[in-house]
Amino acid sequence: MRTHYCGQISSQNIGQEVTLCGWAHRRRDHGGVIFVDLRDREGIAQVVCDPDRPLTFRTAESVRSEFCLRVSGKVRARPEGTVNSQLASGEVEILCYEMEVLNPSATPPFQLDEENLSENTRLLHRVLDLRRPQMQEKLQLRYRTARAFRRFLDAAGFVDIETPMLTRSTPEGARDYLVPSRVHPGQFFALPQSPQLFKQLLMVAGFDRYYQIVKCFRDEDLRADRQPEFTQVDIETSFMDETAIIELMEELICQVFREAIGAELPAPFLRLSYAEAMARYGSDKPDLRVTLELVDVADVLRDVPFKVFASVANSEGGRVAALRIPGGASLTRSEIDAYTQFVGIYGAKGLAYIKVNDATQLNEKGLQSPIVKNLHAAALQAIVERTGAQSGDLLFFGADKRKVVNDALGALRVKIGHEKNFVNGHPWEPVWVVDFPMFDYDAEEQRWTACHHPFTSPKDEHLARLETDPGNCLAKAYDLALNGSELGGGSVRIHRAAVQEKVFKALGIGEEEAQQKFGFLLEALKYGAPPHGGLAFGLDRIVAMLAGAESIRDVIAFPKTQRAQCLLTEAPSGVDEKQLRELHIRLRQKVSTQVEIGKE
Repeated sequence: MRTHYCGQISSQNIGQEVTLCGWAHRRRDHGGVIFVDLRDREGIAQVVCDPDRPLTFRTAESVRSEFCLRVSGKVRARPEGTVNSQLASGEVEILCYEMEVLNPSATPPFQLDEENLSENTRLLHRVLDLRRPQMQEKLQLRYRTARAFRRFLDAAGFVDIETPMLTRSTPEGARDYLVPSRVHPGQFFALPQSPQLFKQLLMVAGFDRYYQIVKCFRDEDLRADRQPEFTQVDIETSFMDETAIIELMEELICQVFREAIGAELPAPFLRLSYAEAMARYGSDKPDLRVTLELVDVADVLRDVPFKVFASVANSEGGRVAALRIPGGASLTRSEIDAYTQFVGIYGAKGLAYIKVNDATQLNEKGLQSPIVKNLHAAALQAIVERTGAQSGDLLFFGADKRKVVNDALGALRVKIGHEKNFVNGHPWEPVWVVDFPMFDYDAEEQRWTACHHPFTSPKDEHLARLETDPGNCLAKAYDLALNGSELGGGSVRIHRAAVQEKVFKALGIGEEEAQQKFGFLLEALKYGAPPHGGLAFGLDRIVAMLAGAESIRDVIAFPKTQRAQCLLTEAPSGVDEKQLRELHIRLRQKVSTQVEIGKE
């Protein structure tokens, strides 16, 4: 039906007769000559209809926004002074010989070039939203990104293998989405949170390089970078240690950015231990464009009269850290109050500060703050020296449980860094974070939990710590962060059944429970399982970053809302009683509040 895409017509086609198909983006009547901007996925072409062809002209008069059209005509250069440099086809236009309305359109609920549309409106009318040029480009970018991943991995000898969508529930992380079985009453499949176990089994089976661009599902609370269903580039390989895996994956990401948007990442990427990343930046995915850093000061505050600092400094699991803001003494009280309110989001009870009016005077004249009188001279001297504070600076302090301080000051560091321009000017700052702890301690449940997942291998030299000192056991784990977002993460896996059993034991998973949940994996590890490891990249998050989008919903064709709903299809929805009976499910009837009160 067509010879070219609209956005591909150029001066090289002048004199040719072409046939285009697309949608009427805009129609303009200029004193007897009608212009129709015809749009398809590749761009816009200007079509000119004049009265010399009465039938074509009458058709053009009837055209309205979003009519689906087929146009034939001759490509000619635009008159002098009318070239549109914003369009790929801006040097030419099509003199229309024939126009056919393939399908008229109802009046759209919004103009496709309208700005500031609410997200609900866009998601409710997602089909029209996806016609907008900016959304077309984002999904094209998503395609180019996925293609770049495939090209690199195919060339590196990886094999694309599908793993099951219906599997068993092993709720070790987020909640599973459950699927009831009709054939097995009272039993359920789970949609996979990750193909983790299956890709390990593929390594045991001898497919030493596997990948898959795969849908995963997590029934968890949502935010801008989360969806109940998301896409990850899942990768696993045998006979490679963590250094070799990191180096290969670094090549992969450089290739993806180069091919998708023409960006060159600064290789080799920086590597930071988890401990160093948390100490300096308060985050295991630090934004290294921001030049501000956290500084520990607990050791010089253990004997100060200010109990807020001293009690935390002397506690186990606490942290007192300072964040120096160069020139920050000029911050107004309202700005400081706003930052105090901001850190409250992360559980901080307050935000102590010192304005350094004169760094040479370690008293209330030189150091302006309500807390200075409760800090002795030795502590103040150490703080000024350690932070490198200069006259005119401001020091913010966090004193609380280590996680609260890291989360609060880490987020404040990024917020102030970008708001006050404490950035290095580099567009991309990738960093590998390595040497993660094997376990976190859950005080509520009084047990150790896996930092990554239960199949991550401990460092060889830390094997003995699994039983004696799990809190100081480090893992062969690695995450790749870029500009403060995690692109992907992974680890070398446990390939010996005896080690896997020790890790289960450290996690409080007994032999019977391990067999019930993971018996198939433990069995497979007995048969010469090779050393293996891998990682998964979040495709949605990477594309959002490449596109400069604020939310991954902008780079997913049909996303869910923050309440895990699809406004377009009105999912989730109820189902009829017959379907429920086939699945052996009966819904509880909701009792009204009035009835419940009456019963009381």
